Amino acid sequence: MNQHIGNLIIRIVLGVTFFMHGLTKFQSGIDNIAGWFTSIGLPGGLAYGVATFELVGGLLLILGLGVRYIGLLFALVMVGAIVKVKWSVGLLGDGKNPGFELELALLAMGAYLFVAKANGFVDNFLKEKMLNKN
Repeated sequence: MNQHIGNLIIRIVLGVTFFMHGLTKFQSGIDNIAGWFTSIGLPGGLAYGVATFELVGGLLLILGLGVRYIGLLFALVMVGAIVKVKWSVGLLGDGKNPGFELELALLAMGAYLFVAKANGFVDNFLKEKMLNKN
């Protein structure tokens, strides 16, 4: 029971965090984010995919659908963010720019959901439907 509560807390916090990050990217002007992606050597179009995934993936985590795999994909996004954007300033930053401690924590949360085989409400509901169908 305690593990389920822990999974729920991590799932909701991670889902809300990514949902808000995706929403902010669209509200602040996704074209600006695409320009920034280009300036750091990433394809500008990737910004649209990342923002959409953060928004939709965050919502799916909140609802509890595809929890393990969304967690894994978020962990991979954070690996990319750490390596491409934050690695040069270090874990705690360089005094001007923040480090990658937040990205590392989000990576760990996403990886945990995958490794722990965490499920959400909708995942469990669909699993029960499939088991009862047979």
